[in-house]
Amino acid sequence: MEAVNFDICDYLCPMHRKYIWIAMVSLVFYSCQNGTYNEKFEEGAFISIQPEFATGFSIEDYGDYKKLIINTPFLGAGEGVSYVLLPEESKLTDMFSDENVITTPIETIVCTSTTHIPHLDYLNLESALIGFPTLDYISSSSVRKRIDQGKVAELGTQVNLNLEMLVSIQPDLVMGYSLNGDLTQLGKIENSGIPVVLNSEYLESHPLGRAEWIKVMGLLFNKMSLADSVFNEIKLEYQEVSQKVSGTVERPEVLSGVVYGDTWFLPGGENYASKIIGDAGGNYLWAGDTASGFLQLSFESVYSKAAEADIWIGVASYSSLEQLINGDSRYSEFLPYKKHQVYSYYKRMGEKGGNEYLELGYLRPDIILKDLVTIFHPGLLEGHDLYFYEQLK
Repeated sequence: MEAVNFDICDYLCPMHRKYIWIAMVSLVFYSCQNGTYNEKFEEGAFISIQPEFATGFSIEDYGDYKKLIINTPFLGAGEGVSYVLLPEESKLTDMFSDENVITTPIETIVCTSTTHIPHLDYLNLESALIGFPTLDYISSSSVRKRIDQGKVAELGTQVNLNLEMLVSIQPDLVMGYSLNGDLTQLGKIENSGIPVVLNSEYLESHPLGRAEWIKVMGLLFNKMSLADSVFNEIKLEYQEVSQKVSGTVERPEVLSGVVYGDTWFLPGGENYASKIIGDAGGNYLWAGDTASGFLQLSFESVYSKAAEADIWIGVASYSSLEQLINGDSRYSEFLPYKKHQVYSYYKRMGEKGGNEYLELGYLRPDIILKDLVTIFHPGLLEGHDLYFYEQLK
């Protein structure tokens, strides 16, 4: 079978045109303990800032400092991890000698996932990025300009970072992640004196939960107000489109994924992908499954359930129907193939081969939603042309 670019961890989960945001004063929704945000803090008192959709992080504001809590830093983690955020002029450093301390606002950062890049874009922080593993993966036009100017260091690969180069550029912070709980490499970075924050946005099951992680980046750079404004705009777009579709009676049956090796990988019913398909007015055939990760099924079991599906989305990096059946001739037996109702999210590729969907999709689920509504219910969203998705021909 032809090799296919298919990241099973980032499938449906993983427009660098920026919004021209209307100047607005955004409200941050606080779940308060011991008074309101403007009241004087008593010793030990704090304000708990809870996200609206994300479950993976929370913030505690103690007045003179803040704590960022990552509730589940990686899949299967038994406990969370917290970071103490101290202003540069703080005299409380000695209080937290046994904790993860980060001086804020940070000014420079190394990111390790392309999904972190749009946060910098939308917060006008592109110049803060000074290093990244495998620069070719980045699609953002503004960041690519900085790369071309030699202002972003190439740090090897995610699994084998060039620690010597990383230490030489001395970022204020590394935004890291772990899919399997192996923190060996991130531990070496911390031992070199560079703070690391674990980002587990990929574990969020709600599309807006993943987008809400922009608030973590905003917190680190003291740009919470702007981060909140960006998120609120995305939330509003997503909810308005979802509401428009909610009354739709006829919902097309949707198949997703492809065979990888000998196994068909597709999202479970509690997965982020299943949620967004449902919000777009689609009947995902595995929506009743309780798995939050990915199902690994045989070709035969998928065929028995989805041979007569109406639409097939997310077919890895296949760019044509001919290429699809060259990968596996059995695909031609599915009705969506016969009716040319097969869609890939590889429409927008960066100049070096990065996939813009896998970079921007976490932050902009509203665009993904609009694409899927346009595919499932043509004509419902006037004026929307497919942005991430394209129909295979």
